[in-house]
Amino acid sequence: MLAESMARLSFVDTFNFCVFLAFTCCYTYQLFYVFVVLTRKAPVARAQRDHKFAVLIAARNESAVIGDLIRSIRAQNYPAHLIDIFVIADNCTDNTGEIARSHGAQVYTRNNKEQIGKGYALDHGLKAIWRDHPHDDYEAYFVFDADNVLDANYFREMNATFDAGAKASTSYRNSKNFGSNWISAGYGVWFMREAKFLNQARLTLNTSAAVSGTGFFIAADILKAAGGWKWHLLTEDIEFSASSIADGVRIAYCPTAVFYDEQPTTFRESWNQRFRWAKGFYQVFGRYSGRLVKGIFTNPRGYRFACYDMLMTLAPGMLLSIITITLNAVIVVLALTGVMTTGVAIMSSLSSIFFCLFNYVMFMFVYGVLTTFVEWNKIHTSTARKIGSMFTFPLFMLTYIPIALVALVKKCTWKPTAHTISVDVSEFAELKKQQA
Repeated sequence: MLAESMARLSFVDTFNFCVFLAFTCCYTYQLFYVFVVLTRKAPVARAQRDHKFAVLIAARNESAVIGDLIRSIRAQNYPAHLIDIFVIADNCTDNTGEIARSHGAQVYTRNNKEQIGKGYALDHGLKAIWRDHPHDDYEAYFVFDADNVLDANYFREMNATFDAGAKASTSYRNSKNFGSNWISAGYGVWFMREAKFLNQARLTLNTSAAVSGTGFFIAADILKAAGGWKWHLLTEDIEFSASSIADGVRIAYCPTAVFYDEQPTTFRESWNQRFRWAKGFYQVFGRYSGRLVKGIFTNPRGYRFACYDMLMTLAPGMLLSIITITLNAVIVVLALTGVMTTGVAIMSSLSSIFFCLFNYVMFMFVYGVLTTFVEWNKIHTSTARKIGSMFTFPLFMLTYIPIALVALVKKCTWKPTAHTISVDVSEFAELKKQQA
């Protein structure tokens, strides 16, 4: 009976089943992550002493927001003499550098029209610090985007993670403007989901998190061993994560260190940013997938699963979904034009397209609902907008489909994202008090 049933299966049925089986086998562990977060508390680190840090801020025409970030660093519940702030004014045409200096930061001006991107700016800043401050024994370097603002306890919490032995660590990424519109809300839910249901689970299970753009530190010895910031692909953060995990370096996560990030509010800005991310993920996957596969089998015990997790994070699963939908759509078109007459194959293709899209939307909806309710008090907007974001989040994620497809064939260059929303972190602190 089984042999007869298999014989009746068309190529399309077999292909669709294999894709479904591959997704199930590869990504079911992320559902286990959700279970871990909902049933187990994350470990808490306690610091024995305070460490000395340098802050790197790569800024390009960020005059509207750079002051807010520096003020939030100066207002930390952490010894001020243990934090030095360095701003790399990278190809600026405004007064970003002057504003940063007026707030007490040390500024390095960089003008290079050939090597464009955040990674090059960070490398320039690191080497300038090593040249000009050879006797300042910075133990780790923090990286922030100029539009960020930090919770007052940010450095206190991250210091505990560093003191516990972390060589690198990311932190909790919240949004300055979650309630602006459905686009900013989509980003907000995505980053909260990443922090809560990916990185927190990784922390609890003692595997490796992944650095995500901003709000992280790297130990000085890691950067000195690398000779600077050597990661220059379009997504330098993910490249650093993949490279480190392949080398057996565990990236920690500090859920109690909170910073706020400005999200795009127009679809054009969002498209450009996510197009760069998608292209960067393809680049990193192409360069590091082999090392990660090798690490799954050869890294020391306790570091192997992190390689698998990072490989699945980079793997172009969206592209496989697009191929599946496209193949089935082609079969339907051929049937409608009379090239094919097999009704069973047509129905199989239609059901597969529906199944693929429906499953994706439902998974994103469930994640959106779960994230919103679990992180309800951390979302700074009205109740109506919080509820609305649960329904618009799947739509936001669906827009990744054309972005992933275009990124496969179109060349991408690094472009800065404009930041204009000025926020004092004390506003969020006051909201916390009111909610408490």
